[in-house]
Amino acid sequence: QVQLVESGGGSVQPGGSLRLSCAASGRDVVFKHMGWYRQAPGKQRELVARIISGGSTTYADSVKGRFTISRDNAKNTVNLQMNSLKAEDTAVYYCNAGEIRPTGRNMDLREYNYWGQGTQVTVSS
Repeated sequence: QVQLVESGGGSVQPGGSLRLSCAASGRDVVFKHMGWYRQAPGKQRELVARIISGGSTTYADSVKGRFTISRDNAKNTVNLQMNSLKAEDTAVYYCNAGEIRPTGRNMDLREYNYWGQGTQVTVSS
């Protein structure tokens, strides 16, 4: 069973920085994509940033220019550097990883997604 473990969350003042890390274990695989989602109270879960195995990245408009996602395929880790944090960034941040692998008797290719337990990020004065 794949496990994703996040670290680096905490409380900071507006304008501060945090670096989130996510380490995957349980399978020796280079995930097709890894990323970060967040969910604030009363809001839908939203994509924050995503990076595919080839290195291409996607960011939510609200974090462009402030957050940077990176990954180390050899270590199966993904990081999120968060700068210039705002109160609106307060949320639980979840690590996500996806892979395509053969499954079942016929070894059909299917996509699997895995999630971490989440880490709290609080931005307040």
